[in-house]
Amino acid sequence: MKTAADVNALGAAMERLAETFLLAQGLTVLARNHRCRFGEVDLIVSAATVLIFVEVRFRRSQRFGGAAASVDCRKQQRLILAAQDYLQTYPTALPCRFDVIAINAQQQIQWIQHAFTAEA
Repeated sequence: MKTAADVNALGAAMERLAETFLLAQGLTVLARNHRCRFGEVDLIVSAATVLIFVEVRFRRSQRFGGAAASVDCRKQQRLILAAQDYLQTYPTALPCRFDVIAINAQQQIQWIQHAFTAEA
């Protein structure tokens, strides 16, 4: 049986893997684990022309749709609220988007750019 510490350590390792991947793509990491009362954004990165809020998801199996499918409407809403909180503190003129980094048991990365929008 996995403990909460085991789960947290695995999550942190997957976030580091995603961060390394995004750095290799030429992105700049601005923040990690931005937390507020609404939720958390795993990574906040920038390209030259866009600010990107990244949710990192890991799933050992494809049961129930895998990692990408686990970013449901409720999770998206929490990410949007956490991103708005970040933007209150660090305003920017750059356009923003939401990406998902989905990682499977073999540590293969699927980068879903523009995974969802904040529009109603």
